[in-house]
Amino acid sequence: MASTIIDYVSKYSKFVLEDEEIKIINSYFDVVKLKKKELLLEAGNINRYYCFIVHGAIRQYFICEKGIEHTIKLALENWWVGDMESFITKKTSMYNIQAWEDTELYAITFLNFKKLIKESPAFAEAIIYMEESNAISAQFRLNAYKSLNARQRYIALLQRYPDLYLRFPSHIIASFIGIQKETFSRIKKTISEHKVEVNKNCSL
Repeated sequence: MASTIIDYVSKYSKFVLEDEEIKIINSYFDVVKLKKKELLLEAGNINRYYCFIVHGAIRQYFICEKGIEHTIKLALENWWVGDMESFITKKTSMYNIQAWEDTELYAITFLNFKKLIKESPAFAEAIIYMEESNAISAQFRLNAYKSLNARQRYIALLQRYPDLYLRFPSHIIASFIGIQKETFSRIKKTISEHKVEVNKNCSL
């Protein structure tokens, strides 16, 4: 297994990883490869794995009663993906999780996830960082929906996660920040013509 997950743990933990602990961490993960548009999780199924993205791009979305897709998460390299509620409770998920590019992930089951937290202090600390990051991201989106207009949401996301605009098409990002495709296109055109304004606006 490549060193990516080990690099992540090393970066977000104060512990020095010894060879034995590295072997333990690697032993609990399976490699999963997805082709573009392939589903990691389909709505109605249980989320059996939580996954670390080695390379590629992932989106998580649900389809409402009107048949409209609503994107709730976009993720790139070194991010984690999965429906945590389904992963923990073993209840079926309402979400689809889809590769938007050819993607490679390291996948871990709930049982192994809990075991590894106990066996590796470094992994446990890195997971705390992951959970904190997820909480901050969730708060970012909630604040954006409640306090920012469409243009401000566009700019806030661009400032916070600029790579998303390079890896996902406009209609996916528009869904993620909760605005219409046509509105998104108008804002994108305006921002492109006045790039200096992006840096003058506050992000969350």
